[in-house]
Amino acid sequence: MRYCSLCGHPVARKVPEGDNRERHVCTACEAVHYQNPKVVAGCIVEWGDRILLCRRAIEPRYGMWTLPAGFMENDETTGEAAIRETHEEAAARVELLDLHTLLSLPHANQVYMMYRARLLEPSFGPTHESLEVQLFEEAGIPWSELAFPTIVHTLRFYYEDRRQGRFGVHVGDIVRCEGTAAFFHRRPR
Repeated sequence: MRYCSLCGHPVARKVPEGDNRERHVCTACEAVHYQNPKVVAGCIVEWGDRILLCRRAIEPRYGMWTLPAGFMENDETTGEAAIRETHEEAAARVELLDLHTLLSLPHANQVYMMYRARLLEPSFGPTHESLEVQLFEEAGIPWSELAFPTIVHTLRFYYEDRRQGRFGVHVGDIVRCEGTAAFFHRRPR
């Protein structure tokens, strides 16, 4: 950020009075411009013993597989965002079941919220955001072609829960350590 969105004057990075971190502060009107993490919401879409994956038609990770997910918009809930993103990326209609994964990525300023969802009908397909949309059994998941560590961890937790016959909420952090991503998982009690 270089200029104040309120008055157009330059901003400087400084710690505002009463705060504990650097922020963008207008040099003229002294407005503090907060920048906060973005929420990514999506679905693990179930149809029987298979789940729905999308092959990305957009960057980043063009051509790789992912669960349908994307950035939450203003004026919607995380559940509404997950349903909308699933429709935008897979042309699929779903019913949300429950929150499954909550992952923080401080290095990317993102929080992922992935819900379990039931496909309402076996109708889905590619959109402008996906090259291909397909149902996969666990044995067919293209693990080496998954786009993001958040998706890998979410799917591992999902299949572990499915084998145990009960689903929980998985909370954790993916923290970059010396150029690599290290995962720290905390399961609820």
